[in-house]
Amino acid sequence: MAAISFARGAPAPECLDQALIADCARAALERDGTTILSYGTGGGYGPLREVLAAQHGVAAKRVFVTTGGLQGFVFYAAAQLAQRPGRVLVEGPTYDRPLKILARDGAQVTPVRMDDEGLDLDALEAELRRGGDISFLYTIPTFQNPSGRTLGTERRRRLVDLAAQYDLPILEDDPYGRVRYDGDPVPSIHELEGGERVTFTSSFSKTVAPGLRIGYFVVPEELVAAYDDRAVSTYISPSLLPQATVFELIDRGAFGPNLDRVRGLLKVRKDAMLSALAAEMPPGTSWSSPEGGYFLWLDFDDGVDAAELLARATEAGVTFVRGSDFFPNASAGRSSARLAFSYETPERIAEGVALLVSLL
Repeated sequence: MAAISFARGAPAPECLDQALIADCARAALERDGTTILSYGTGGGYGPLREVLAAQHGVAAKRVFVTTGGLQGFVFYAAAQLAQRPGRVLVEGPTYDRPLKILARDGAQVTPVRMDDEGLDLDALEAELRRGGDISFLYTIPTFQNPSGRTLGTERRRRLVDLAAQYDLPILEDDPYGRVRYDGDPVPSIHELEGGERVTFTSSFSKTVAPGLRIGYFVVPEELVAAYDDRAVSTYISPSLLPQATVFELIDRGAFGPNLDRVRGLLKVRKDAMLSALAAEMPPGTSWSSPEGGYFLWLDFDDGVDAAELLARATEAGVTFVRGSDFFPNASAGRSSARLAFSYETPERIAEGVALLVSLL
């Protein structure tokens, strides 16, 4: 039997509505096949850009539909580091893939500590006061990867104030915000700030299907030309068929019902993991309790080496991601782990947690 994966931050197979997506793709081809089977503009399929622009209250030219969110992150980081060289501030912990991209590009990355309510803004302000050139802040404020934590509205307002005071560009990454199970939605930083210093990015990977590879960025006016140039010189034209498929999904009113179904499937998995952790984990262990998203953060007793535990767990048939992968140069997180609850069934989640506990 396949290993139980708490490492895979992907929707469970049951979340992928193959028949619905196939029907939307067919309808898109029948409606606009000549356009979507030809080269297009670097920014993506026009009708989808217009729908997303309307949602965010911006001109369509400011919306770029990218090949997944990471492709857009590469564009953003390259533009920012070229126009405004300096350190990149990130949450500690943060998503590991941008850390790899920034390391490859030779950027200096500074982690800013978090607490149970997300980014610690006192720590951020201390970094801003420290001086030196800062290129931008990368933040995942809602159901953060890897911690599952969410930045509250008041902290978001203060972050907007700090951005204005220190002229701080912000990249707000929000692929999980729509996947909420409990509690009330919070306004995006982009919405509170007005989109002058804040670039907003999201994705349809967690709400529709990751294989479609559709992310999008809402960029400030000053970055429009840089995104246009980078997109055209990277791939000439994105793949328009998946983008037109998602547009059809939205246009026919099927996105919301599909999202409700996905939320229902994932909520039972989140609840199963929280219940299993509460029942099984020994004293000295703590974890986040997210209201949405795909992940939670687990802190073992300080004596536990997560890398060593991972090696034994993998042999025993359960995997996770060690916490140190989410810090620059593995500077922290030695006794921590990211657990994804999105992929496995509730039964396998309970089995996997029990197996991990047996190895502690």
